[in-house]
Amino acid sequence: MFKRLREDIRCIFDRDPAARSAWEVIISYPGFHAVMHHRVSHWMWTHYLRWLARIVAMLSRLLTGIEIHPAAKIGRRFFIDHGMGVVIGETAEIGDDCTLYHGVTLGGTSWKKGKRHPTLGNDVVVGAGAKVLGPVMIETGARIGSNAVVVKDVPEGATVVGIPGRIVRRAEVSEQDLKRKDFAKKIGFDAYGTSQDLPDPVVNAVNSMLDHIHAMDSRMETMCAALKALGGEVADLQMPELPDCQIDIDTEIPAVTESTETTSEIK
Repeated sequence: MFKRLREDIRCIFDRDPAARSAWEVIISYPGFHAVMHHRVSHWMWTHYLRWLARIVAMLSRLLTGIEIHPAAKIGRRFFIDHGMGVVIGETAEIGDDCTLYHGVTLGGTSWKKGKRHPTLGNDVVVGAGAKVLGPVMIETGARIGSNAVVVKDVPEGATVVGIPGRIVRRAEVSEQDLKRKDFAKKIGFDAYGTSQDLPDPVVNAVNSMLDHIHAMDSRMETMCAALKALGGEVADLQMPELPDCQIDIDTEIPAVTESTETTSEIK
C-alpha cells in the first residue's frame, strides 16, 4: 500500500513541474486525493461492500470534482492533473503511467450491461476536455488531443485530434524526405526541413519549395553534363556555404552610414 502511495506521489513530480514537495501533493492535489479514494472504494467494491464503496466515491466527488466509479480498474502511477470535471465510468480500464487532464470523460455510449467504457493501455495521455466514448481500445503510448471526441480504437503511439477524432501519425521517413533534408542542409536551411506530428501549411509550402529547387538543381546539373559532353566549357562552381543568419534580438543593429569614398563616387 505504501509503495503504491510513494509511486503515485513520485509520478506527480515527474509530470507536473509545479509540484514542490510531497506534503504539498498530499494536502492540495485533488487528482491525488481522487486516486487515493478510488483505491479504497475499489477495494470495497471487489470485497462486495458496494454500498459503502459508492458512498466513498460520492464523497470523493464532492471533495475533488472528480467522479470515478468504484468498479473502474486503474493501474499504477495514474495522475489526474487539475482534475475538475473528470468522469471515469464503471467498466473503464486504465493501464500504468497514464495521465488525464481536467474535463476528460471516459464514458459509455450504450445502456446495455457489460463492457461499455474505454480501455486505456500503458502511458496514454488524454488532453483537457477530451471525450473517449464506448468500449474502444486506446493502445499503449497513444495521445488524445484536447477537446477531441474519440469513438474508435486508437493504435499504439498514434495521436488523435478533432471532432470526430482523427488519427494523426508521424509520417515515415521516405526517400523524398531525405532529399529535402539533404538539400535544405546544402543551402543552409534547417527550420522547416522536417515536419512534426501535426500538419502545418507553412511546412508543406516550404517543403514544396525545396522540392522545386531540388528539381531545378538536378536539371541544371544534367544540362551542364550534356554541355560538357558536347565539348562546351562549363565552370565547376561549388555551392557556396551560407553564413549563419540567426539574429539575436537583444543585439542592437548598428546604423548604416555613408562612407566618404561612396559619397564622392556618387557625386
